[in-house]
Amino acid sequence: MIDKLMAFGVYACVGISMEVFFTAFYPLFSDSIEFSWSLSGNSYVWMFLIYGSASMLFPFGFRIIGTWNIIIRILIYGIAIIGVELIAGAIIRSLVGFCPWEYQEGWHFDGLIRFDYLPLWMVFGFGLERIHRFNQKAGLSE
Repeated sequence: MIDKLMAFGVYACVGISMEVFFTAFYPLFSDSIEFSWSLSGNSYVWMFLIYGSASMLFPFGFRIIGTWNIIIRILIYGIAIIGVELIAGAIIRSLVGFCPWEYQEGWHFDGLIRFDYLPLWMVFGFGLERIHRFNQKAGLSE
């Protein structure tokens, strides 16, 4: 049980850390947000649960596709992450009346997901694969 909680914490902390870095540097590449050298990034408390859930979902999916071609795996990771983002956003919106990340720009669906983020999610999924392999060696994952 401790192994599962440790893995949950690792995935949650990595996900939130990446999100905070992304939101701090995103204004460099956006025309609509003014860049600040304070590099203030943000996340949401909800994200701890969402990123942490990858500790359960990712090993399950990896058992199925772990031997497939790397390009196919990375594409599946990106699509799966967008699917989780869509479902999590819809659930949060139904519970509290809004989705914390409500996308207003880019190629988005109902403010819940951005299709143009697919390449970023693909890279993130590949990073999760590396973390999963590390967790396997450390005995935190199957």
